[in-house]
Amino acid sequence: MNTLVKEIHQYHFEVCEELQFELQERVSEERQVIIHFSVLATDEEDAARIWKSTFLIDAVTGIRYPMLFAEGISIAPEWTIIPKNRPLHFTLIFKGLPQRCKRFDLLEMIPEPGGFEMRNIHRNTSDVYFVEM
Repeated sequence: MNTLVKEIHQYHFEVCEELQFELQERVSEERQVIIHFSVLATDEEDAARIWKSTFLIDAVTGIRYPMLFAEGISIAPEWTIIPKNRPLHFTLIFKGLPQRCKRFDLLEMIPEPGGFEMRNIHRNTSDVYFVEM
């Protein structure tokens, strides 16, 4: 059996400032935005669900960042019953926002009324948010 050995040479190269900034921003975008919800029932038989078409939207650029994962709530068309006299707790995880984003909206874009909508959320350093509804 022959063994193939390749010699690896080290190269020195420089990256322009613009590309360094873009690469650093892309690394920071790999982080995630986590939003914890607590929703109280308004009626005895209330239920909730989340659609896959839920996004964070950069308030300045309008760029959409998709929801990656939902925990504790059903994905449409299924429903999660909200217990009477107890809140439904669930968490949504989104693709990370770019560092330059300071404000964003959360929109559930659905073909019917009643979607989740939170506007003008001021970004914090942890990218973890707690919402009571």
